[in-house]
Amino acid sequence: MSLLLQADSLSVAKESLVDAVPVEKTLSIIELLTSGGLAGQIIMTALFLMFFVALYLYFERLLAINAASKIDVNFMAQIKDNIKNGRIDNAKIACAHYKSPVARLIEKGISRIGKPLDDINTAIENAGKLEIYKLEKNVSMLATISGAGPMTGFLGTVVGMIQAFHKMASSGGQIEVGALSEGIYTAMTTTVVGLVVGIIAYVGYNHLVVKTDKIVHQMEANAVDFLDLLNDPA
Repeated sequence: MSLLLQADSLSVAKESLVDAVPVEKTLSIIELLTSGGLAGQIIMTALFLMFFVALYLYFERLLAINAASKIDVNFMAQIKDNIKNGRIDNAKIACAHYKSPVARLIEKGISRIGKPLDDINTAIENAGKLEIYKLEKNVSMLATISGAGPMTGFLGTVVGMIQAFHKMASSGGQIEVGALSEGIYTAMTTTVVGLVVGIIAYVGYNHLVVKTDKIVHQMEANAVDFLDLLNDPA
């Protein structure tokens, strides 16, 4: 009989120990991002929209800039050979074959051959400005997102803290930490996501600026070669 009582006591003790051990609660990324209440979800939606817009702009411009930078290394040699031998039409055909900013720039200069050199230089400069505008299209939006992302995240931080302090004030000074979780989640998650969006947009913007500058330098170098050719065609 005593053995049965001891066994029952041991089983009860084990059950009490199991109940006393806290169960670790895991939190998924999705739950973490959506645990900030309505205000947090609205801000997170805005941040994710910025994120996807930044990715689209970056890859769209990257493909366009990479395509614009491709040109045959023998392009200027062909142009020089055709112009020196008076084959202006062949030079225009060669420019039309290479669909790149450099080729369009040289084609604009070829179309002005026979006019004063200052007029040719002005035409090339104007064409160059237009090509640079095409290359930089929508790139400034990445710079805007790189600044707006963290600012939106900090807005979420302020909103989350307001929610937390409001609950503290309305509870009469007696409130559990769990009741503040919604505001804290809003403050922390929006800050992190906002900084991530800003960093990605900032790095993408600067990468595109560097690649665009390389094409601009390429355009300037070829324009100088072309003008030198006109100055001394022999």
